[in-house]
Amino acid sequence: MTTELRRLRNYIGGEFKDAADGRTTEVVNPATGEAYATAPLSGQADVDAAMAAAAAAFPGWRDTTPAARQKALLRIADAFEARADELVATESENTGKPLGLTASEELPPMVDQIRFFAGAARLLEGRSAGEYMEGMTSIVRREPVGVCAQVAPWNYPMMMAVWKFAPALAAGNTVVLKPSDTTPASTILMAEIIDSILPKGVFNVVCGDRETGRAMVEHPTPAMASITGSVRAGMQVAESAAKDVKRVHLELGGKAPVVVFEDADIAKAAEDIAVAGFFNAGQDCTAATRVIVHESIHDEFVAALAKNAADTKTGQPDDEDVLYGPLNNPNQLKQVAGFIERLPAHAKVEAGGHQVGEKGYFYAPTVVSGLEQDDEIIQNEVFGPVITVQSFTDEGQALEYANGVEFALASSVWTKNHGRAMRMSKNLDFGCVWINTHIPLVAEMPHGGFKKSGYGKDLSAYGFEDYTRIKHVMTSLDG
Repeated sequence: MTTELRRLRNYIGGEFKDAADGRTTEVVNPATGEAYATAPLSGQADVDAAMAAAAAAFPGWRDTTPAARQKALLRIADAFEARADELVATESENTGKPLGLTASEELPPMVDQIRFFAGAARLLEGRSAGEYMEGMTSIVRREPVGVCAQVAPWNYPMMMAVWKFAPALAAGNTVVLKPSDTTPASTILMAEIIDSILPKGVFNVVCGDRETGRAMVEHPTPAMASITGSVRAGMQVAESAAKDVKRVHLELGGKAPVVVFEDADIAKAAEDIAVAGFFNAGQDCTAATRVIVHESIHDEFVAALAKNAADTKTGQPDDEDVLYGPLNNPNQLKQVAGFIERLPAHAKVEAGGHQVGEKGYFYAPTVVSGLEQDDEIIQNEVFGPVITVQSFTDEGQALEYANGVEFALASSVWTKNHGRAMRMSKNLDFGCVWINTHIPLVAEMPHGGFKKSGYGKDLSAYGFEDYTRIKHVMTSLDG
């Protein structure tokens, strides 16, 4: 018996539509490896239609009051909260994530982040009006940039969609958002919920692949392109956007160092780092992937970390005992397994290192020790449930190892020495430094990296300001 696949559709100008040329792709549940839906494979005509709808809606949305935009966003947050079970179930099917953890760790922050940006809509700050030249009054206006082309990733489809559209809408922009081709279902559900709240054309969703995203970024209408994705994708977006000088917001890869000093609480650090490294199957740009531990506690720490890995469980979404679900797709599973297969002879797999089960794309929680700074698995992003361990002798070497990669998104330091923690946080070349913890995020604080991790900030007032432009107005007092 053949099960009929669910039919997902684009959301353009307040209407749900198939791709203009009728093309579709199958959407696969990574926990089963089986298709459960089809989604439009959108082409140029679909992108043109979405951009036209967003452009037409922009003047009206731009001219709404901050209070009106706040009210709309608060209604969206309330609606998401009211349909939390439906969103969680869809996201779990979308990604294979555990139902319980998605409900407790993703849905509440999403709602909170929307409410934060709802408040931010009424708190835009700027230099006060004044006479900076005799006889002249200067005013600074903050304005929305216009239509925003946004591309969200597959690791946190719902939450990353919120990080894209909430600040953009709060600032008065209109949005054309493309979810990943492997995880469109929850974004389409969000569009269904938003449909009764926002004016037509303010929020649009176009499904498709890499070429669809390219068409969005290269389209002449958007004033800004924003992407969360790989370094390669970010570089392509920046190059494409440069042709007509679009603003670009890039949140790309990570390779977070976790520096553990000899005075750290070994048991607690190992437990917390295991969770921060394996959560979401390690498919997180801020994941605690690269432990750098003092030589005096290296062996004890590795043993503790390996035990935590052995005690960590992956499995089906309805299993309440699992910390994480599958990798997103067969190519990602192949990539993670490839890093382990290519390990140098001096490396040692302390735990895991293998696929789990025959159905779906599950990989065991893995710990690898004995690694050197120039090893492939140290320098490149694995994006899987793999934690590497290196040994260091002193603070200088720890910094050298930590900063010695091309990524610079997140990092953490584990020590009881306050002065050392402050020195490390000053000298670590990363957009975020956690001390004696790793991975918590709050809506009020910025998230974004340096170097090949991209530029621009998500969350916080800084992220909100990224979606605005500044205009100087000067008027003569004699006029």
